[in-house]
Amino acid sequence: MSPTSDADRTHRLVPSPAGRTHLVEQGEGPLVLLVHGFPESWYSWRHQLPALAAAGYRAVAPDVRGYGRSSKPAAVDAYRLPDLVADQVAVVEALGERDAVIVGHDWGAGIAGACALLRPDVFRAVGLLSVPYTPPGGPKPSEVFAAMGGGEEELYVSYFQEPGRAEAEIEPDVRGWLAGVYAALSADTMPPPNAPDPHFVTRGATMRERFPRGRLPHWLGEHELDVFAGEFERSGLTGALNRYRNMDRDWEDLADLHGAPIRQPSLFLGGSLDASTTWLADAIEAYPTTLPGLTASQLLDCGHWIQQERPEETNRLLIDWLTSLDT
Repeated sequence: MSPTSDADRTHRLVPSPAGRTHLVEQGEGPLVLLVHGFPESWYSWRHQLPALAAAGYRAVAPDVRGYGRSSKPAAVDAYRLPDLVADQVAVVEALGERDAVIVGHDWGAGIAGACALLRPDVFRAVGLLSVPYTPPGGPKPSEVFAAMGGGEEELYVSYFQEPGRAEAEIEPDVRGWLAGVYAALSADTMPPPNAPDPHFVTRGATMRERFPRGRLPHWLGEHELDVFAGEFERSGLTGALNRYRNMDRDWEDLADLHGAPIRQPSLFLGGSLDASTTWLADAIEAYPTTLPGLTASQLLDCGHWIQQERPEETNRLLIDWLTSLDT
């Protein structure tokens, strides 16, 4: 069976605090939620759904609120982490389950971590891909990200803060922008170390000016790019970008959990060439304290899009970890 075939996948809409959540389901067995990041969709888990189903799991990949066919509340503050946690709890309940393992990539890792912290009664184990776990607390996020820029540059997170600004760059050519950002953070197409860093934006310019052009990464064909672009061309980017616009609100919402570890069994998989793992190397070193339940951790030879760049390795490591939870 092709991993991109819909033959054995079920699409459905379930009620959620946002209104509705679109999800894609495959297989039977213990529930495993697969939560995507930015700028992706359920489709970023197309390789994992059939593999987990074949291994005896009920694999479910939702579209996060703001994406795809899920609801897209208009208010910016409707995208804070406690709301996104509530959406995942609603998915578990709508599927008739009492608990789940949750696995997240990129922003999905942040959502998965918050689910583990806020609802340990529902989420019995957590897998984090690409973005290491950092406990709530510390300096205000907007101040940290502002300090990472310089006089001539600003970090992409700061660039995303003003509603409408990034949308004005991306939405006139969604497909071209996505091709560029996917290439910029993939191992085989990322800019060389001496090139301008695509995580930063020259003040007064756009992100795409630092993206590589003319070649797609090995994991992304024209069809796959069409699928991703089609979703954002229908939905726009505002809902997805609003996740970044709530980081200070998250900091306030989770203040009572300052420094809190995730105690459930956990997994971390990162890319050795991904800035998320190099910039947050200290967070990985702190795992004995912050993830005391960590049972598997590995860096793969890839960039940021780990489950798409290295699907077979990711599937094997995920399944080995999931199997260990039940033994």
